[in-house]
Amino acid sequence: MNKNIIKRVIKYMLKSKLYMVLSLFSATITVIASLIAPMLIGKTIDKMTGKGLVDFGYVFKVIIIIALVYIVGNVFNWILTYLTNLITFSSVNTIRHDLFKKISTLPLKFFDNSPHGDTISRFVNDIETISDGMIQTLSTLLTGIVTIVGAIGFMFYLNHAMTLVVLISSPASYFMARFITKRSQKMFKKQAKILGNLNAYIEEIIEGQKVVKAFNYEDHTIKKFKDINNDLCKVGTKSQFYGSLSGPSTRVVNNIIYSIVGVIGCFAAILGKLTIGDISSFLIYSTLFSRPINDITAIFTQIQAAAASAERVFYVMDMESEVSDKKIDIDVHNKEGVISFKNVDFAYTPEHPLIKNFNLTVNQGSRVAIVGKTGAGKTTLVNLLMRFYEINSGGIFIDGTNINEISRDSLRTNFGMVLQETWLFCGTIKENIAYGKPNATEEEIISAAKASGSSSFIRHLPKGYDTIITDLGENLSQGQRQLLTIARVMLVDPPMLILDEATSNIDTITELKIQKAFLKMLEGRTSFVIAHRLSTIKESDIILVMDNGNIVQSGTHEGLLEKGGQYAELYNSQFAPV
Repeated sequence: MNKNIIKRVIKYMLKSKLYMVLSLFSATITVIASLIAPMLIGKTIDKMTGKGLVDFGYVFKVIIIIALVYIVGNVFNWILTYLTNLITFSSVNTIRHDLFKKISTLPLKFFDNSPHGDTISRFVNDIETISDGMIQTLSTLLTGIVTIVGAIGFMFYLNHAMTLVVLISSPASYFMARFITKRSQKMFKKQAKILGNLNAYIEEIIEGQKVVKAFNYEDHTIKKFKDINNDLCKVGTKSQFYGSLSGPSTRVVNNIIYSIVGVIGCFAAILGKLTIGDISSFLIYSTLFSRPINDITAIFTQIQAAAASAERVFYVMDMESEVSDKKIDIDVHNKEGVISFKNVDFAYTPEHPLIKNFNLTVNQGSRVAIVGKTGAGKTTLVNLLMRFYEINSGGIFIDGTNINEISRDSLRTNFGMVLQETWLFCGTIKENIAYGKPNATEEEIISAAKASGSSSFIRHLPKGYDTIITDLGENLSQGQRQLLTIARVMLVDPPMLILDEATSNIDTITELKIQKAFLKMLEGRTSFVIAHRLSTIKESDIILVMDNGNIVQSGTHEGLLEKGGQYAELYNSQFAPV
C-alpha cells in the first residue's frame, strides 16, 4: 500500500482539526468506559466466588455502575460516529473540489486523450470508495489506538508475564495481515481501473446510440460490455476474496494467543498468584487488545479499495497543469489587431510533427478563410492561436506581443468562437445565450437571437426564452443548437472571430440568412473561417489552403481558381457537374 497516498488522505482529514480533537476525546471516553467495565466485572466475580455469603448489595451496586459506564461509553461512541462522518464528508468534499479545480487547469490534451467516462468515474466511483474507506477506518483507528494502549496498561497491572506473552505473540497477526495485503492490493488497483474503463464504455455507447442502432451494432456492444463486465466480476471476486482472508487469518492467530493466555492464567490461579476475577478481567483485556487488530484486518478490503481509488484521484491531481499565466492583459478593440505566426512548429506527439516553420500575418479587419483536406492542420492553427495547445517553437503575436505573455483569460476574451461541435448546458435558452455575458439584458439577448436567426424557432418553443434545455440540448435539433451557439457569440460581440465549420449543421436557406448576419458582424473584425463548404468563403479577403500543416496556396477566391491547384480541385469537386 502506497504510504504517500495514505499520508495525503490523512492531510485532508487533518484540515478538520477541531472535529479530529473532539473525535479523539470521544474515542478516549468510549475506550475508558470499555476498559473500566472488565475490572469491575473481575472484582464482582471475586466477591461472588469467595468464601462466605455473597454480598448482593455490593454486586447490585457494581451492576448499576457498569450499566452507567456502558451508557456513557455508547453515548460517546455515537458522538464519535457522528464526528467521523463529518470529517469524512468534509474531507471528501475538499478532495472532489480540488480534483475539479485541477481538471479546469489541465490542458486540452488531457481531455483529448482520456476517456470521459473514466474521468467521471474518478469523480464519482473513486471518491465514493475513498469515502467508504474513511468512514470504516477512522473510528476503528481512533478507538483502536487508545484501546491497545489502555488494555496493555491494565494487563500489566494484573500480570506482567501474561502481558508479555500477549505482546510477543501479537506481531504474528500484523505480519499475517501484511502478507495478504501485499498480494491483494494489485487486485484492487486493477479493479478500480477496469471500473473506470466500464464507465467510459457505457458513456460512449449511450452517447452514440443513434449510430449503434443505425449500424445494427447492438450485439457487438453487448458482447464487449459483457467482456469488460466479466473482467470486473472476476477481478472484483478475487480482490474481495484475497482481501477477506486477512480477517479470519488474524482471528485464528489471536484465538491461539487467547487460548495460551487462558492456560497460563489457570496455572497462575492454581498457584494462588491470580484470582478467578483477575483471570476473567485479563482475558477480557486481551480480547479488547486484539479486537482493534481484528477490526482493522476485517476492513482491509475497504482500506485497499480506498487506497487504489485515492491513487487514481491523486494521479490526476499530480498531472502537470497548463503553463502558468502571465499578468499582461490585452484589448484589441482600439488597437491594430495584427496577428502574426512566426516560424511556428507544433506536434501533438513528438514523433509525428504536424506544423513546421509556419509563417502568416493577418491585418486588423481581415477575413481569413482556411481550407484544406481533413487533417491538414486547419483547426490546429486555431487551437494554437487560442492557446488550447502550446507551440513547440516559434511565436504567435498580437500587435507585436507574444500571446504567451498575455493571460489566457484576456486573450480568449478577444475572440469569439463558433465551433462545429455544439455545447449547451442544462438551463434556459436565455441562460445558454448569455453564457459569455451573464449580466446581459433581456433586450440584448433577444437582439443576438434575432441576428443569429434563432429567434423564430425560440418563439415557437413552449416557454420561449425560458424553455429549459435538457442535457446537451437533446430536445433541440442539431441546427437549432448551432444557431444558439452563434447567438451566444453575437451577444459577446468580440473584436476577433473564429468560425470553425460554424454553419455545417444548418440548412442552406438558414445558412444564407446567417451569412448575412455574419457579414454584418465581421465588418471591421479580424476573423478566421474554417470551412469545407467553399460557397461560404467566397467573400473572404484571403483564402489559405493548408496541407500537412503548411500553407500551400493563398489568395482570393477568383485568383486561386485562375491559378488552379489544390483550391481549384477542392472547389470543382463540390460544384463541377457530376
